[in-house]
Amino acid sequence: MAVLTPHDTTVLLAAAAAIVLVIVLISWLKWHPFLALMACALSLGLAGGLPVAQVLASFGKGFGDTLANVGTVLALGAMFGALLGASRGADRIAGVLLGGRGLRWAPWTMALLAMVLGLPMFFESGLVMMMPVIVSVALRLQGDPDRDPAASPYLLAGLPALAGLSVLHGLVPPHPGPLVAIAALHADLGLTLALGVLVAVPTVILAGPLFGTWASRRAQAQPPAQVVASASPPAGDRPLPGTALTLGTMLFPIALMLAKSAASVALPAGSPLRATAEFLGAPVVALLLGTLLAMLTFGGALRRAGTDLSTLLADSLPPMAAVMLVIGAGGAFKQVLIDLGLGVTLGRAAIALHLTPILLGWGVAVLIRLATGSATVATVTAAGLMAGAVGTDGGTSAALLALSIGAGSLFFSHVNDAGFWLVKGVLGISMPDMFRTWSTMETIVSVVGLLLVLGLSAVLPA
Repeated sequence: MAVLTPHDTTVLLAAAAAIVLVIVLISWLKWHPFLALMACALSLGLAGGLPVAQVLASFGKGFGDTLANVGTVLALGAMFGALLGASRGADRIAGVLLGGRGLRWAPWTMALLAMVLGLPMFFESGLVMMMPVIVSVALRLQGDPDRDPAASPYLLAGLPALAGLSVLHGLVPPHPGPLVAIAALHADLGLTLALGVLVAVPTVILAGPLFGTWASRRAQAQPPAQVVASASPPAGDRPLPGTALTLGTMLFPIALMLAKSAASVALPAGSPLRATAEFLGAPVVALLLGTLLAMLTFGGALRRAGTDLSTLLADSLPPMAAVMLVIGAGGAFKQVLIDLGLGVTLGRAAIALHLTPILLGWGVAVLIRLATGSATVATVTAAGLMAGAVGTDGGTSAALLALSIGAGSLFFSHVNDAGFWLVKGVLGISMPDMFRTWSTMETIVSVVGLLLVLGLSAVLPA
């Protein structure tokens, strides 16, 4: 078994202390998360032995890269959501989803919608796209006399959606993490996709509607007032937009992202058609085009109703500003952990335990996920470390190993994960309740995913 070096020990202790300190500062001392994450990220870099210049560079890179990827998506998603809410498009979608099935089926419907939308979309993009629908469904649940009064309507609608988006992001190609694992392990794409869907469906059911219904009675969520207002149906009797128009507008950016994913798999690198699809399907471009389309499809009716589009879109951005700063600081905290080498250290220690490949791949991904907060980093790193554990024939063992790594990459999201702060900010969940709901849900996803992969490995030929 590998022996930890003094530097490894220093890094481990500094990281553990920094994570605990973030929780204490926010939960007990009531610091704003942005200040707590910023202070702890800088302190962690210094305590871990990084040069001062490297600490500042790591902070800037993590902050900037995170906002470049997530911040723009959040801003465009907020504008798209404001148009969808003000036009009553979200209310139309909620009505179509619930139909005559009754509100008791809302958690199941939200999980199904999230799985459909989550197939081509990054987690962050999917969440901002679904927020108007989550709010609209939650408001319907809030007014339902048959609803359990102890259950939080926002968690009842939101947790199943989060489960669907998260599971698809971690387990099912063409998301980047699974694709990298498939390439590193020489797994068959079609087989991994089929087995991934087979694992994803029961995992979403357990972690989404079932856990979400239970957890909604034991925690609370209240999105910022501006988020609720922007996604809520306006007062008065403004008519609902047409179903086809609303669904077409909402699905347009998703179709672009799905086309990008299909092109990256089906077309050769360097193909002009593939390059065009990859550009148009990039989350930032797809959401920009989707927002412009929403201005066309909903803008006329909104103007006739006296709504100023410029004011509506401007008012949608301030609620996201604080969320973006916290997410950026979380990205900086994650980058300092990565530059300290914590993930690689834990990965080497896990390999020294000599477990079976599926358990070892899951365990390595879990440790890197806990250390860095990034599901993609955990998948990429674990797949690279485990590349020699399977052959190059692309068989079932390689596909199952890729899925076990994907499941491990979702384990227990906490304060070093930008997704943690995104969920906390847009749903308005307290820090203790985040651990009771989101972090626990992610752990259920990871463990159930592993158990299902182990079950498949016992019945399928290698």
